[in-house]
Amino acid sequence: MPVGELFLAAFLQVLFDRLASPELLAFARREGLKKKLDKWRKMLSMIQKVLDDAEEKELHAQSTAVKEWLEDLKDLAYDVEDILDEFATEALRCKLKVKNQASTSKVRNLIPAYFSGLSPYAIMLRTRLESNIKDITTRFKDLVARKGELNLKELVDRRSEKIRGTELAPTSVVNEARVYGREGDKKALLDLLKWQAQESVDTQVSVIPILGMGGIGKTTLAQLIYNDQEVESLFDLKAWACVSEDFDAVRVTKTILRSISPGSRDDNDLNLLQIGLKEALKGKKFLVILDDLWNDRYHDWTILFTPFEAGAPGSVVIVTTRNREVANTTRTTEAYQLGLLSNDDSVSIFTQHALGAKDFSSHPHLKDFGQEIVRKCEGLPLAAKVLGGLLRSKQDRDAWEEILNSEIWNILEQRREIVPALMLSYYHLPSHLKRCFAYCSILPKDYEFEEKEVVLLWMAEGLIQPQQKEKEMEDLGSKYFQDLLARSFFQQSNNKKSRFVMHDLINDLAKSVAGNTCFRMEDRVEGSKQGSIFKKARHVSYLGYFHDGFKKFEAFSELTWLRTFLPLMLPQLGWCYLTSYVSLELLPKLQCLRVLSLKGYHITKISNSIGDLKHLRYLDLSYTCITSLPESTTTLYNLQTLLLEHCACLEKLPSTFGNLVNLRHLNILQARSLKEMPLHIGKLTCLRTLSDFIVGEDCCSGLKELGSLSYLRGRLSISKLENVIVPEDARGMNLSDKPKLDGLSLGWSEDIDDSKDRTSEKEFLNLLQPHKVLKELTIRCYGATEFPTWLNRPSLPYLVFLTIENCKKVLSIAGMASMKSMGPEVCGDGLSQPFRSLETLNFKNMVEWENWSPCEAFFSNLRELSIKNCPKLSGNLPNHLPSLENVEIDGCCRKLMVSISSFPDRCKIKFEGSEGVSFESQMKVLITMGGLANVQKLEVDGCMELTHLWSNAVGSFPHLPSLRHLQVSDCPKLVSLVAKGQLPPTLKELSIRDCNNIQILVEEDDTANSCGSNGDNTISHDLQDLYILNCPSLKSLISSGELPTTPQTLRIGSCPKLESIAKELHHNSLLKSIDIYYCGNLKSLPTGIHSLGHLSNIRIEGSPSLDFLPDGELLPANLTRLDLARCEKIQAVVNRTHTCTSLQALTMGECPRALVCFPEEGFPTNLTSLRIDDSSIAQGLFEWGLHRITSLKVLKICDGTSHLVSFAEMKLPSSLIELKMVNFPKLEYLSPEGFRNLTSLQGLCISNCEKHIASLPKKGLPPSLRRLWITDGKKLTSFPTNCLPPSLLTLCIYRCPLLVEWWKKERGREGSTIARIPHVDIDEDLIGK
Repeated sequence: MPVGELFLAAFLQVLFDRLASPELLAFARREGLKKKLDKWRKMLSMIQKVLDDAEEKELHAQSTAVKEWLEDLKDLAYDVEDILDEFATEALRCKLKVKNQASTSKVRNLIPAYFSGLSPYAIMLRTRLESNIKDITTRFKDLVARKGELNLKELVDRRSEKIRGTELAPTSVVNEARVYGREGDKKALLDLLKWQAQESVDTQVSVIPILGMGGIGKTTLAQLIYNDQEVESLFDLKAWACVSEDFDAVRVTKTILRSISPGSRDDNDLNLLQIGLKEALKGKKFLVILDDLWNDRYHDWTILFTPFEAGAPGSVVIVTTRNREVANTTRTTEAYQLGLLSNDDSVSIFTQHALGAKDFSSHPHLKDFGQEIVRKCEGLPLAAKVLGGLLRSKQDRDAWEEILNSEIWNILEQRREIVPALMLSYYHLPSHLKRCFAYCSILPKDYEFEEKEVVLLWMAEGLIQPQQKEKEMEDLGSKYFQDLLARSFFQQSNNKKSRFVMHDLINDLAKSVAGNTCFRMEDRVEGSKQGSIFKKARHVSYLGYFHDGFKKFEAFSELTWLRTFLPLMLPQLGWCYLTSYVSLELLPKLQCLRVLSLKGYHITKISNSIGDLKHLRYLDLSYTCITSLPESTTTLYNLQTLLLEHCACLEKLPSTFGNLVNLRHLNILQARSLKEMPLHIGKLTCLRTLSDFIVGEDCCSGLKELGSLSYLRGRLSISKLENVIVPEDARGMNLSDKPKLDGLSLGWSEDIDDSKDRTSEKEFLNLLQPHKVLKELTIRCYGATEFPTWLNRPSLPYLVFLTIENCKKVLSIAGMASMKSMGPEVCGDGLSQPFRSLETLNFKNMVEWENWSPCEAFFSNLRELSIKNCPKLSGNLPNHLPSLENVEIDGCCRKLMVSISSFPDRCKIKFEGSEGVSFESQMKVLITMGGLANVQKLEVDGCMELTHLWSNAVGSFPHLPSLRHLQVSDCPKLVSLVAKGQLPPTLKELSIRDCNNIQILVEEDDTANSCGSNGDNTISHDLQDLYILNCPSLKSLISSGELPTTPQTLRIGSCPKLESIAKELHHNSLLKSIDIYYCGNLKSLPTGIHSLGHLSNIRIEGSPSLDFLPDGELLPANLTRLDLARCEKIQAVVNRTHTCTSLQALTMGECPRALVCFPEEGFPTNLTSLRIDDSSIAQGLFEWGLHRITSLKVLKICDGTSHLVSFAEMKLPSSLIELKMVNFPKLEYLSPEGFRNLTSLQGLCISNCEKHIASLPKKGLPPSLRRLWITDGKKLTSFPTNCLPPSLLTLCIYRCPLLVEWWKKERGREGSTIARIPHVDIDEDLIGK
């Protein structure tokens, strides 16, 4: 039985405090409710006194009746809180109504008794609340009576902490990176890794599982390996991905691809992602960590692992898992079993977190108890760490003895539900932290969260209740968060310092203690893993997906008391679709919601019913497509947080926005269509964060409204400042009296008429002076000629981030004589040093800036420098910036001198948007060549006069001994890369594109080593990837006509004059992929392709002269993918496919000679993907029997001459997941018999087949169907009643006029299947609900 009621004490104390609040008592007296509330308070007090005894009995599982009593108490507490909130909301509503109707002097006389009115609303409200009050009173009486029957007694408070707890004493050392007891494990794993990477003769990628129980330190060990300096030198690429229980191959593949190729496309198509990852890994030795793998299905693993097989020999994948079946499924070598820590090492971890020391030597009086506590941790590092965090502020023996002798060890050991040490840590949390931690059970495993994100949710749920004169809610919430972090309930993310995660065991603990109050749905599509949702759940989260349909939310309709509706981890924000059932039918039923998020869904409109959610405190509509908020939103008087970030279509906020008097956080970041702020925003005096203020075009800028927002904190952006008419408005903003505002962005629009007089902008800025605590300042499109005086004085001593963008006239701080130079005037006089803390400095679009005089001494802490589009800047940049870590220069003058050798050794340099070094025509950076010795990546772009990269001519590129990646593009006079010689032998990747005049890559001289029998010495000794695109003059690759054996990827496209790639490919070639397209003059490929043992992928397209595998040669034995299209001379390939038993994917189209006669053997039966756009091949397949391909999952077939009349005649395999049928002119009906065995079908596309089809199957399409596309259905008039399954998530209808008319009528019918489909696309008119 989960320990789910341990936070009730804090909950009841909150209710007790509210029942005694002056505001509620005044309300109760006016409405005649005081006696009833007094009775509630007395009964609640009686219950509070026996709560400790009840929780003790529940822990010992002595009686199910006690558990039921606690469950009923918890439900009653929630319902009491709901009705108290309703009282407060109604009181506030009437108060605002009176305030808006009368002058202040008359308000007191106009305040009514809220429930004595005769209006229909008042009568309905009074009737409902009286019924609720009566019900709650009855339930209170029942609980009081049952407590006597259960013999619950008053106990002396067993908690050492009160509701607030005590402040944690600081420790001397807190080092999360300190690891104990894993030196031997690290060495053993490093030795294994080095052997696999350097000495193993195995050509396949090695997989090493690290196996061990949760919390034992698998991830920590993997991190030690991943960051080891020796490992850095072993591999070309490294990547880390957390897999977790939610096995999402798309997410994991995307994470790895982004890690090794940051500029990769943001696709969500697994096929495209895997192709991209495969290309990125080809021929490279890599290390990939797959952390926390749970899925042991071999099929899923093979799909995820496929791109890794493109790597070079010696590549390694390390998998961490707690499941031995996972280790057995993935491993190529024996799993590394990680054991428990020794007692001494456990003591070191425990004391590090409890005492800030390695042992007990400085605290001998605690040693005996401490060692016994450590012994009970049983060698589990996480348990020792968490328990140490529990005791870190306690230095007396009594507290340690209390923990050691707690009965909870034995109780939980018997239940074996959670690590006892972790539950003990929770048991001894202060009550207010128990509630906050239990609420975090709605966060999925491996979900990374921000502190502010969690604190705002806690606030909305009423979990943070400051006492009088105590900290603000946000600050108190931050303290709660930091307390849980200090106790290791939260951990800092490895990916981003501002994010945090919960360890899996901690997450399990949260789920256990929350009981049935919190529920999270972890199946992205239908939630089927969880079974039925707890009917008493108050807080629900779920993993969002691309299309969230009706079936996913069917069970939610019973959760009428729900307080939290929170989708998380949507795969592509803004492009996920939600069924209209949620907004139109479900949400209006959830009247108790405090937290509502629809973030990331493609929603264009919010229903007016949003105003009925009176309890709502947190509303997140970020990344939606709404254009406005309904006026009813402003009746949400309890709303604290409104998030509208990246609502790019949002044009206006409600006119009565000032009614949201409890609003504390408004985020309209990147709401670029918003034209102005609503009137009276100054009434929102509770605002703590305001991301943006847009100055409107009317006569009153509204900036003075900011003056009354005294509590603003964080970062504020003010834009469209050109609309300011009176500069004096800056003084009214009162920024100098906002000490918690530490970030400020000031912006004018870019398209201001140059003829406009902008001198007033200087006066405005001078009057605006911010508080001295400012840390970040950005100024954009400022039009005056001088900056304000406060910028170059020591008035901003804490400034760490300064950005100046698009300031066309300004190139100096106030007082500079020259407007084209930046020098000591900017940096100060040598005494004040106004930028002594500055870490980031950005300049952008400074079109008149010519010179930067050295003043680097005053930027000693500068870490990042960015200069973009400063076309007149010349001379030298500052050359003594000792802390510099990143430099980016883009769009500057050809006379700008950049000395690479003057930058710190580890400084990353980025020119023209390409990491490494680049040269191009618009910004020719003259680089000190001494700094190029270690360059590994070189990009050459737009060198208009360049004819060769390497030659004997003056100006040729120098020798680059470390060069590994070379990209050449848009060099119109380039004839060859090398004139008489060879490319650098270290080169691994070569890419050439858009070079119109290049005819050959390498012209070998007489002394160059000719290609021997194994083809070793040609282009490059180590070349692995060769890409050539859009080079219309290219005729051949190398003068000798030979390629080396090392290339693994060969891609050549849009080279119409190419005559030859090479004469032959040797049998020991490592080539894995050949991709040739639109090379019209290419007549043949190199001989020997059929004998290549590594070749797995061939694509040939748009090469009409090419004859592939002439003279009856067989396909390569290990070929897995073959794509052939628009190649008229390719002959009889189809007749050879049956011999290729490894073939999994085949695409064939517009190759008229590819089939002589359909082979008796048919196609390989292990194909998983088949795309045929050829009538003769399609006819042969129908006659042979497609159902024989028993592994087929994807089928696209086009047959313009087929005589098929019924869908059932196709005889398709039951394994199909995707089916696309194109151009079947005689097809008359889609019989249900044809679909009966397609029980796994998820996607169906019917295109240009409906000239005779008038309807779809009346008995319905497969119940598994999720995506349906119908095109050119001229006679289709409707969908039969039961045709569309409830599982359908996407419906696309194109060029079906009669069907569209039916849809227009049907979509408005409530409850109809088509109305509930999340994503409907009608003739390109996107319908997103």
